[in-house]
Amino acid sequence: MVINFVLCTIYLSFTQPHSFHVTMTSSFSSGSSSSSSSSKPWIYDVFLSFRGEDTSKNFTDHLYFALKDAGINTFRDDNELRSGEAIQKSRISVILFSRNYANSRWCLEGLVKIMECWRSCRQLVFPIFYDVDPSDVRKQTGSFAEAFAGHEERFVLQTDKGKVATWRMALTEAANLSGWDLRNVADGHEAKFIKKIVGEISRELSSTYLFIAFYPVGINSRVQQLNFLLNAGSNEVCIVGICGMGGIGKTTIAKAMYYELFHSFDGKCFLANVREISQQQNGHVKLQEQLLFDILKTDKIKIGNVDRGMNMIKERLHSRKVLLILDDVDKLDQLQAIAGSRDWFGSGSKIIVTTRDKHVLTVLGADRVYMAREMNDIEALELFSWHAFRTSHPVEDYKVLSEQIVDYCGRLPLALEVIGSFLFGRSIVEWKSALEKLRRIPDDQIQKKLQISFDGLNDDTQKDLFLDISCFFVGMDKEYVLPILNGCDFFADIGLGVLTQRCLVSVNEKNKLIMHDLLRDMGREIVRAQSPNNPGRRSRLWIREEVADVLRRNMGTEATQGMAINLLKGNDMKVDLNVFCNLQNLRLLQLNHVKLAGGCEYLLRKLTWLCWHGFPLSFIPDGLYGENLVAIDMRHSNLRQVKNSKFLLKLKFLNLSHSHYLSRTPDFSRLPHLERLKLKDCRSLVEVHHSIGYLDRLVLVNLKDCKQLRRLPSSFWKSKSIEILYLSGCSKFDELPEDLGDLESLTILNAEDTAIRQVPSTIVRLKNLKDLSLCGCKGSTSATFPSRLRSWFLPRKILNPTNLLPPFHVTSLSLRDCNLSDDALPRDLGSLPTLTNLELDRNSFQSLQRSLILIYL
Repeated sequence: MVINFVLCTIYLSFTQPHSFHVTMTSSFSSGSSSSSSSSKPWIYDVFLSFRGEDTSKNFTDHLYFALKDAGINTFRDDNELRSGEAIQKSRISVILFSRNYANSRWCLEGLVKIMECWRSCRQLVFPIFYDVDPSDVRKQTGSFAEAFAGHEERFVLQTDKGKVATWRMALTEAANLSGWDLRNVADGHEAKFIKKIVGEISRELSSTYLFIAFYPVGINSRVQQLNFLLNAGSNEVCIVGICGMGGIGKTTIAKAMYYELFHSFDGKCFLANVREISQQQNGHVKLQEQLLFDILKTDKIKIGNVDRGMNMIKERLHSRKVLLILDDVDKLDQLQAIAGSRDWFGSGSKIIVTTRDKHVLTVLGADRVYMAREMNDIEALELFSWHAFRTSHPVEDYKVLSEQIVDYCGRLPLALEVIGSFLFGRSIVEWKSALEKLRRIPDDQIQKKLQISFDGLNDDTQKDLFLDISCFFVGMDKEYVLPILNGCDFFADIGLGVLTQRCLVSVNEKNKLIMHDLLRDMGREIVRAQSPNNPGRRSRLWIREEVADVLRRNMGTEATQGMAINLLKGNDMKVDLNVFCNLQNLRLLQLNHVKLAGGCEYLLRKLTWLCWHGFPLSFIPDGLYGENLVAIDMRHSNLRQVKNSKFLLKLKFLNLSHSHYLSRTPDFSRLPHLERLKLKDCRSLVEVHHSIGYLDRLVLVNLKDCKQLRRLPSSFWKSKSIEILYLSGCSKFDELPEDLGDLESLTILNAEDTAIRQVPSTIVRLKNLKDLSLCGCKGSTSATFPSRLRSWFLPRKILNPTNLLPPFHVTSLSLRDCNLSDDALPRDLGSLPTLTNLELDRNSFQSLQRSLILIYL
């Protein structure tokens, strides 16, 4: 049974902040609507609840003007009918409890509404106890007892008594919150008391309100996903990383998550620009001081040095439940200085780290990592439209252009915002010109943001590795590219690991190297900027027109390390091979379907990759052979023979597929480290050199559709390294020798559509064989399989003890279109223990054996 798993990608997006002001009122309308949804924008910073008769002309008046002077937009409203709406649209409620506060039914109704918003909308609530004991408010004693005695005397109906109970509960809840008591602050001096309150409110506003985004495009799913990873309701100290390439919205996600959660924590801190600040003098100390200041709400803390700061964080915060965001971290020492251990923080604390480098999260021991992805097509077009048109969709005449630009941006939020804003209000002609320019020269603002990751790479080998991939190898197989770049002394295995951890390169499910288009363009722009006006002085060339110009005019220099041009077959561009005399540092060369004139006498010693599809000559000039060559790819060549007078000790890949005139292979003794040989569709090939059997690293041989090939040299069948052998389409290949059983590493044998008449009995020795395909082998209608085939498919425990053979572990067996009849198959074929795929269609069966039927039950 085969089970296919479908992996679903969840696309998540962005939101915007709310705006804030302050309102002030002494009343509340009981007929106002219910508490607002958290998705509504805040209109006011502060709602001030007070008993007008007690304080409106003294303390409240002074507090109002102090808030206004502090830059908090204050709105004074004594209209009771508007207070319910004001409460809902305020971010903070300040309740001024005075002696006669509870005498006002409007104050109590307003208080109930405030506490509803506190519970449901994450509104902050701060009580002020003005000439009243907090316990009187909490327990409704003293003057509050007298007020409630009057209320209960007036209210005799059961519904009214329920309302009184609600008032009592609201008073108790509010009085239990952290606030200010005039008697215990500033020795009762009102002016100092008000200054203290304004300072605390201002600090709370500045630490709470984070600008998130100008235009929201569906933040909820992203926040929900991250909230799930945080396990926000648990008591564990949880560390979650948000990882992704630059410009993908990591900071936006973190801000939205902070805004979602901050109300549930004793202390909260959003440390922005950690990477940038840490590079300043005493940067780590500054970050530590900011953390303690934001959470402890005390005067500016002076630490002195990092070690002292680490101890102070642990001593002062170990019992506090905190929410800490560390934004844009790129080094482990930054994390160690600020959040070095979970026991530095109290139970239930949550730490979110945004980074481009997944490795720092691994070393830190993050509990979970959220990989930020680019937006989906619908979200990307909407975000772009908000910036380009100030609407949620493109203007009709601009729709096609908008889709093209969104495609160019690769659904990266940063690019959508920058380019959308740049194009706002411009004509279609300007849009087309801008898009054409962007395809050649990336936007500088986007380039600088993305290049931060490149600049942060550890050394030049990693930077060269990234530039080579971005210019030449995007979309190619990882196992093909890494040996080439290792041949350039770039330590590519560890280097690719670093690039992957830093979200600059990734490897897809097909093992291909992939890179976001804008990251690719960023790398290419770094190279272009090396010499904007003279391509011949750049380290890498990949633009067709520029490469052609350099070759035609012989403008190459020693600065050129890589060159690639991919022309269509039949192009008449001609190159004199002597142009390479000036390119002695050339490591990577691709000249697909470029024609030649003259010869090359100067050896390209540093060349590691030679890709020349459609190579026009019948032989390879000695000048193109270099001792550092790792891969030669000359598909569709005119080669008739491959003679090499030099040992190519580093060559691992040789691909001469579709070379229709090639009749014989090279002498492999001069290619001792060859690992992969591809000669697919070499229609004239009649002989494979006997030295192939002595290649002890050769793992793949592809001879598909070599229609003149009848057999392989006897030495080949002695190989201990061959894992994959393709013979399909070799219509004259008629024999698998008994030595087949000596290919002990063979895992895949594909011999479809050959003339093979007999499968040798020694195949039972191939204990690693997983995939066997003999489809279309019609060399014999009755003797395709040996008499002992029956024993291949039996587990070890069933075999005759006197003739033990290893069990046959084939998982895929293809016998389609082989002219097989009922008696051509072994009776116990269905007993194969590992078989998951069996193809028997287009044969001459009258019925299926019972053992075969059982396979499908």
